[in-house]
Amino acid sequence: MDPLAWLYARQGEVKPGLERIQALLARLGNPQEAYPVALIGGTNGKGTTARALAAILEEAGLRVGLYTSPHLVDFQERISVQGQAIPKDRLLVLLEEVRPLAEALEASFFEVATAVALLHFAREGVGFAVLEVGLGGRFDATNVAEPLLSVVTNIGHDHLEILGPTLRDVAREKAGIFRQGVPALTAARGEGLEELRLQAEKRGTPLKVLGEAFSLLGVEALPMGLAFRLEFEGVERVLQTRLLGPHQAENLALAAVAGRLLSAGWEAVARALLRVENPGRLERLPWPGGKELLLDGAHNPEGAWALREALHFHGLLPAALVLAFSREKDHRAMAEALKGLGPVVLTRYASPRSQDPRALLPLFPGALVEEEPLKAVERAFTLENRVVVAGSLYLVGEVKRALLGLPPEERWQ
Repeated sequence: MDPLAWLYARQGEVKPGLERIQALLARLGNPQEAYPVALIGGTNGKGTTARALAAILEEAGLRVGLYTSPHLVDFQERISVQGQAIPKDRLLVLLEEVRPLAEALEASFFEVATAVALLHFAREGVGFAVLEVGLGGRFDATNVAEPLLSVVTNIGHDHLEILGPTLRDVAREKAGIFRQGVPALTAARGEGLEELRLQAEKRGTPLKVLGEAFSLLGVEALPMGLAFRLEFEGVERVLQTRLLGPHQAENLALAAVAGRLLSAGWEAVARALLRVENPGRLERLPWPGGKELLLDGAHNPEGAWALREALHFHGLLPAALVLAFSREKDHRAMAEALKGLGPVVLTRYASPRSQDPRALLPLFPGALVEEEPLKAVERAFTLENRVVVAGSLYLVGEVKRALLGLPPEERWQ
């Protein structure tokens, strides 16, 4: 069986515990011990924060490995060094090397992917690795690494069936990436923050909180992005980015402070934030006839509210929405966040995990249904000159694949 097909066949299982990944990495020589690491967790924004921190450390002169999930178009996106995705031939060789060990240990899809990333980084001689947590924190495969710094971006309503049922439960799981004496950062609020503080105190983790140890003093929409003022340790800096949405200012503030704590200079921070990209997060694409397609991976209530705010903040309405949700998400809460923004076309992505669009019709009165995502986009463009695709990163990935002429992937993870 093709190595990638073998890996994809392992999707869908979530196996709590670090025993398998620890055993797998031990048999590979513990590659995660070859370089320092930052762990980036949280409900939303961790991908942006991870990408921005990697860019900051690159601008500071380090050779940086970056591990993120999920991918949009190609699995290789998940594993990069100096911004370059792992070459296909190298990925296949590493998968073949890891495969017999993984089978013997019954390692999961994400455990195998994480082991391959950590092994690739060691063999590429990175000077630092930024690892985005996959799910939760305490039992996530990335938590096998011992970080120099941890970030929990925020605490929200996602994966409650695994991490919940309460926000405090979610925060407790995500605080599993905290370490004694190792600095941690967060932009969490409310009961999520309360629980993070409690867990940090129990572990002896120095926790720096947005609005206390560092502050956002203003966010301004620019024609092609954002500007925001950040205060940290008595210094104020105005920083700019091409990313859209005021929520991204929080994610980038976390990355900036993380970079400073890891000895990056302010100029490195500024250069990195100006160039950082995060595909599928309010990504703007031109469409024939002077129209515009926006792709956003908002897939939980907090993400949907952030999308709504961003569309208003940047003057990107009116727009038609193309939506697909995963079965286990809070559809009603997401519909509440997205209602009234414009006409809706409901669709699905290529996985049994995707909710039947017809089952969502009661939440979106008057919505249209189009089973194939690209046809849904085309139909939405008959309704408005701007179309926003949202509800799932898997949907965004399938649309991007279709635009490239690629077939859909069946996605679970």
